[in-house]
Amino acid sequence: MLQADFDLKIHGKELNSHLRDLKEGKVLEEVEEESAQHEVDYTIGDAGSQWRMTKLRAVYREAEESGKSVEEVAMNRFGDIRSFDDAREEESELDRRERYGEGYVGKEKPTGELFQERKLKENVHRDSHEHVRSPGKELEAEGQGKPMETVPPQNTTQHLDLTALNRLKAQMMKAKLKRAPDAADLEERYNAAAAAMANRKESDVVVLGVMDNRMLAGNRNEVKAVENRRGRERGKVEENDEMTIEDMVQEERRTRGQYGGDGRRMAERIAKDAKFENDLEYMDDNASKLARRVHRSEIDIKNVTINELQKMNRILDNCPLCHQEDTNTPPIAPVVSLATRVYLSLPTEPELNEGCCTIVPIQHRTNLLECDDDEWEEIRNFMKSLTRMYHDQGRDVIFYENAAQPHRKRHAAMEVVPLPYSLGETSPAFFKEAILSSDAEWSQHRKLIDSLAKAKQGMGRSAFRRLIAKEMPYFHVWFELDGGLGHVVEDENRWPRGDLFAREVIGGMLDLAPDVIKRQGRWQRGGDRRVPGFQKRWRKFDWTRVLVEG
Repeated sequence: MLQADFDLKIHGKELNSHLRDLKEGKVLEEVEEESAQHEVDYTIGDAGSQWRMTKLRAVYREAEESGKSVEEVAMNRFGDIRSFDDAREEESELDRRERYGEGYVGKEKPTGELFQERKLKENVHRDSHEHVRSPGKELEAEGQGKPMETVPPQNTTQHLDLTALNRLKAQMMKAKLKRAPDAADLEERYNAAAAAMANRKESDVVVLGVMDNRMLAGNRNEVKAVENRRGRERGKVEENDEMTIEDMVQEERRTRGQYGGDGRRMAERIAKDAKFENDLEYMDDNASKLARRVHRSEIDIKNVTINELQKMNRILDNCPLCHQEDTNTPPIAPVVSLATRVYLSLPTEPELNEGCCTIVPIQHRTNLLECDDDEWEEIRNFMKSLTRMYHDQGRDVIFYENAAQPHRKRHAAMEVVPLPYSLGETSPAFFKEAILSSDAEWSQHRKLIDSLAKAKQGMGRSAFRRLIAKEMPYFHVWFELDGGLGHVVEDENRWPRGDLFAREVIGGMLDLAPDVIKRQGRWQRGGDRRVPGFQKRWRKFDWTRVLVEG
């Protein structure tokens, strides 16, 4: 038999690149110590960036359509996984540049951090050839041939409700941030309590996605399946012409929160009509066709749901305000004060005024209207305490939220800006004038939503939450605890990018330089020099101390 028959044979599409390196004569230690740091011959956002992003999207699309793994398709298109990870890193940087606005540059070239993470996940730094052990050792390691004794674990963990669990989590995070000696004990208690809650057999509320909702639509008489062979193979559905009023109401409630709504459906119908003409005569003649709902097949809905899930996961992974529970990593933004569902942070630099801060829900919310009653109770507690602190300093304060782009799924936050008393009294006039001139002359909604007036007329503390729908893009500023002025943003292209609208109004009131107003920074991990000074002033008014100290 030839020696070649005993040689290591490597398939051309082999994903484990270290096997190919071993065949070429490299020592195992050299393969394991291969650095992820390398130099590429391009910069992020250059002339070839669009081509690389198109190539990256083609990898995801082909993997989804063919059912192959993303790594296998990436090997065919990029040649190696390192180049694929560099393209992913470039995509994340371009997304951050779009999010933080013009002038932001996080990195010039890919650093190889995603490739390094991949190597760690694949355990390249462990014994890469653990699978070539002798059969005897492998059987011994796997414990085959020996009966395994199963001892039922004793459940001594006390079951906690959700409020107590959140309070315990807040204590754990505070202890970690302060590097307290009991941090490890608190983490152990929290993990045990969380595991006990996860093993409980009580039913929980599950929020269904787009695909799950469509699967339930058949029982609600919204659609009916196409019974021919082609329809059964492709999962086609069509509109049910015999829907009752109750069915229509159920469909409207179910699809109310989906982006686009009826306007998006109308656009899809027009796009599929090659003979469409934008005149009333054509619309009258084809009213029944234009009114027909466009229902996607189950396969299309599945693909849409997968894309939405992947997009949301990328947003959560890159969110600077989220606590990453899988890696137990605190938010990039500094945590000044932590409650059970909301925490207090500091804004990005440059600040509009000394002593600004940010109120942030721990859970990733698209806007503050999505927060539940418990979260709003803690938000109001922070607003009350901050108002007392600034009044003690001889200053007024305003709060605002910019939720003008809900489809971007950014982490909701309430910005807090202290002002001199003289400007605090005139701030409603400044914002009223800015809102009236910000949008088109004609609009479907009232340009000004006076939540403060409605609160004084009887709505009280719930005025803001009752006057604006959570699905709408909006901007709202609070001049008092119960309300202020709101505005529904109808044309996102006319609305200033990022947080520029509020910064321009407040910056004009404070006579700030244009570069300070337009520069919207980002948080940096590793500590913030402003935190100790703010905590010293805040400690006297910090209501969250009651949660930990009792």
